[in-house]
Amino acid sequence: MALWKEPTPNSSPTPVRDPAPPTGASAPTPITPDLSRRPRERAEPKESFIASDVSIEGKIEGSGHVRIAGNFKGDVHVQGNLTIDSGAKLTGQVRANTVVVGGELHGNIDAAARVELLETGMVAGDVKAGSLTVAAGSRMRGQVEFGWEDKATKSFGASRIDVASS
Repeated sequence: MALWKEPTPNSSPTPVRDPAPPTGASAPTPITPDLSRRPRERAEPKESFIASDVSIEGKIEGSGHVRIAGNFKGDVHVQGNLTIDSGAKLTGQVRANTVVVGGELHGNIDAAARVELLETGMVAGDVKAGSLTVAAGSRMRGQVEFGWEDKATKSFGASRIDVASS
């Protein structure tokens, strides 16, 4: 939309003006947002993803969530959730709030608030967690400690292990 009228053959452009407010009426007050009254949006942690056709070797540290669908060799220490998808493989030590294993984990899980082994999941290592959920068909070789409060992690709650049967 143009801010002026298109010229006619014998005239020059004329600016378009808003009509004046009716006499006795005041101009509308501009709206200014009061930022102190706005509800703060909670920033959800981002999720990093390692695709199924990717192999990486290194170390993952951070405060977001991590999902592994490919192969990763190295330690994972996050203040979020770690998900190992079905068909994925992680070789290394894990420290995360929640660990969901649907693929293979070769290493220890230390101080997780919750660990969940899906029916396609396999863990070869020790698990130390607040609660443990084990689905029928999952496999594990190692020692398990759950429900014990540790000085290093105060997040452990009530003892719980869920075992699904088919």
